[in-house]
Amino acid sequence: MTDWIGETFTSDAGWNHLTGLVDVGTRMAGSAGEREALELTRDALADAGARNPRIEEFELQGWERGDSAVRDAETDDPVAVGPNACIALPRGPSAEATGEFVDLGCGVPADFEADLDGKVAMVSSDTPESVDRFVHRNEKYYRAVDAGAAAFVFANHVEGTLPPTGSVGTADDPIGEIPAVGVSKEAGARLARRHEGDELTVAVDCETPPATSGNAVAELGPDTDEHLIVSSHVDAHDLAEGAMDNGSGTATIVEVANALAAREDELDVRVRFVGFGAEEVGLVGSSATAEAADREAVRAVVNVDSNVFGRTLRLDHHGFDALAEAAERVSDRFDHPVSTGGELVPHSDHWPFVKRGIPGYTVSGETEGRGRGWGHTGADTLDKLESRNLREQAILLTELVVGLADADVSIPRRDTDEVAAALEDEGKATGMKLTGDWTF
Repeated sequence: MTDWIGETFTSDAGWNHLTGLVDVGTRMAGSAGEREALELTRDALADAGARNPRIEEFELQGWERGDSAVRDAETDDPVAVGPNACIALPRGPSAEATGEFVDLGCGVPADFEADLDGKVAMVSSDTPESVDRFVHRNEKYYRAVDAGAAAFVFANHVEGTLPPTGSVGTADDPIGEIPAVGVSKEAGARLARRHEGDELTVAVDCETPPATSGNAVAELGPDTDEHLIVSSHVDAHDLAEGAMDNGSGTATIVEVANALAAREDELDVRVRFVGFGAEEVGLVGSSATAEAADREAVRAVVNVDSNVFGRTLRLDHHGFDALAEAAERVSDRFDHPVSTGGELVPHSDHWPFVKRGIPGYTVSGETEGRGRGWGHTGADTLDKLESRNLREQAILLTELVVGLADADVSIPRRDTDEVAAALEDEGKATGMKLTGDWTF
């Protein structure tokens, strides 16, 4: 039966959900907007036919944006000026710090060997191709902290006067140690050209109240203890629509739920859909779910994050051979390109499961270069996405999930020691230990 393919390719359920999410406004973790988006996702899964739709709440450290600035310490005049000026990085502290301004370029590990004691350190969001791994924002932040920097400036490498956002802090200490702001590529270039060696002040005003978030959950298939998790994150940063990151992923799992409802009798194990809350501030929702889960009961995780912007579906399978083979079968079945990768990706909501040795994909859209592109900026808007991509990818992922739910499919787990060793081999362990993400 292939009727479901035509129905999915002409469906508007996922795209309508995406439109609804971006029209909510801010979906910042712990906000009223995030709660509204979770309710919309719960209801969309229910409309698809999934059973027991609910929101599972949890508490978290909240963060609410106020004003921020980079100023000349002598005149007190702003020096990060122009469109959008600068923005505070979520979970940075409400604080003010003054020091000599220094531009560290891309902020790769060797750049932090400079004397940064008491200085205002600026790094780019880029990682050069000469470095064999992506260096995450939070690693750059904590390298600056460890080197004694007084403040942190994160400059976008993407043109368009777009200051980047992204949280700092750790699971144990969710509010970072030094004030942190994002500035556009253009503002960063101007700071480097005009103010290298000058005394600058970075000031951040924010609130950090306790907050409540949640996960939107619903299920299809037989009521088995063993289950698959098909997930996305519902929250987004507060300065954009969050269309790609991650309205697209949440819209996709809604479309997959609609398609799977028509194929429910093909599922041999239960499929649990989860729209996680609070991903952007430290994978809080998925961590709570993974820690509570029976490791042996979760057959696999299919986590969809930032997929529709690129037409080619990318499936990072984290070295689980059975997942790589399943991806190849789907690509062959539809004669459709699917990009795969075997390295560990220690970010997004699959990671709390994968680090326990539970098989998991991170599903995205393949794009050129490193970094987030329009993501984490005010340019992450609906107009950059195409409904065709969403529908095509939902078809591929539906077939993937049905295959993974087959009773005859075996997906071996990995020992956590093996996961840790792979992180060491891939050069990722050092940064994770620095940012508090090393749990091995």
